This record gives sequence, C-alpha cells and structure tokens, in this order.
Amino acid sequence: MRSLKTALVIVIGAAFVTACSGDDEDTYIARDVEVLYHLGTDSLQKKRFAVAAAAFDEVERQHPYSSWARRAQLMAAYSYYESSKYEDAILSAERFLALHPGNKDAPYAYYLIAISYYEQISDVGRDQRATEQAYQALTEVVRRFPASAYARDAQLKLDLTRDHLAGKDMEVGRFYLNQRQYLGAIGRFRTVIERYQTTSHVPEALHRLVEAYLAMGVVTEAQATAAVLGHNYPGSKWYRYSYGLLTDQDLEPDEDEGSWIGRIFGG
Repeated sequence: MRSLKTALVIVIGAAFVTACSGDDEDTYIARDVEVLYHLGTDSLQKKRFAVAAAAFDEVERQHPYSSWARRAQLMAAYSYYESSKYEDAILSAERFLALHPGNKDAPYAYYLIAISYYEQISDVGRDQRATEQAYQALTEVVRRFPASAYARDAQLKLDLTRDHLAGKDMEVGRFYLNQRQYLGAIGRFRTVIERYQTTSHVPEALHRLVEAYLAMGVVTEAQATAAVLGHNYPGSKWYRYSYGLLTDQDLEPDEDEGSWIGRIFGG
C-alpha cells in the first residue's frame, strides 16, 4: 500500500509539474488533499522547493477549509524561504498569522518572517530598508515569545542587525565629516551612541565626534567627549587618537562629563 501511495505521488507530481510549467497559468486539476500534501513534503525532502511551495499552495487553494490547509500555509512559507523567495515566504507566513493568530505554530511563523528579512540584509554601502525590517521583525519575536528557542536565536541576530545599522550610520557620518558637513556628521555619530550603545562602533563614534567638535571649534564638547571615551574605552586606539588630537592643540580631556554623552554613559 505504501509503495502504491508513493507511486501515486510521483505520477501526480509529474503531472503537477507539467501543469505548472504550461502556458495556461490557470490550469486547475482537482486532486486529493493527502496526495497534494504528500507531494509537497516529498518535494521538500528532495529539495525541490519550488514544486513543494506550489503543491502546498494548491492544498490551500483546493481545500481551503481543511485542517491540511492550515499546515500547508506554513509549509509553503518554509518552502519559499528555502528557495530564497523571501517576499513570498513573508506573505505566506503573514497570511497564516492573519488566519490563525493563536495557533501553536505562530512563534515559528513570526520567526520565519524575521529571518526572511534578515537574509536580505545587504552590505552597509547599500540601502538598509531590509535591515530595518529585520530589526523590527526580530524584536517582535523576542517581545512576543521571550522564552522560546526562536527568541534566543532572534536575539543573536538582533545584535548583529543592530551592529549593521550602526555601521551604516558610521559610514554616512564619515562621509559627512570628510565633506566638512559637521552638523550632519555629528547627527549620525550621536545616533550610533544613543541608539546602538552596545555595538562595536561606539568607540569610533566618540572619536569622530571629537574630530567634528574640534573642527567646529567647540572645544568644551570635544574635551568632554574625549573624557567619556577614555573612561569607557581607555585602552582603545580611538582614545589614543582623540588624546593625540587634543594634545596637539595643548588641550586635555575634560573629566567633568556633564555633557549629554556623559549622561548616556552614566557620567
């Protein structure tokens, strides 16, 4: 019986692929829900992700009120994710959540949306819209399901995403600094310090602020910023650079950390 069922899935799958690759996109061939679903799972095991996604979508289309349809929605989302069709994966997972918000698999659906955005993150030289979306989606996973395994992985990815966003602000800030657009540069470096305080970019952001303040002649802020840098990152190269800039102008870091940066760092 199992051999017969497997053979039936293969035959139906071959016909299904032929129908999907034909010219008529609206081809509709009624199929048993179990056969369609098993075609999807069998295709997943064989890493034929496009066929799997199409099969699971057919389960929902042909048998929308069955218990199979609910499972197929999430399986379709996973199949699209595995084939790097991230937008389709997100749409499928969002549809699952809209129809079944309290389902036990809701945490996974949220996580699937988050990693679909996460894997679209590009280098800091390009648009960071996907990074922002990944940040929001990962935050949602951690907020809604803090005790889940998905939240633990999401938190790790969230830290990397936050570092990536900080890196983008640093790149823009350095560009403004090189163009002598000091107010624009200061705004970017302040964003890194205020929003991404735990990232690896903060020491450089503090140093770049010292550079910008000195270039503008705002000596007091430059000294206070250098003091915060020295207090929090005393062994870093960035503090050595800032200290060198100040001593070149016969200045010293101001240990009175009464500036906004000092307040952020608990000064």
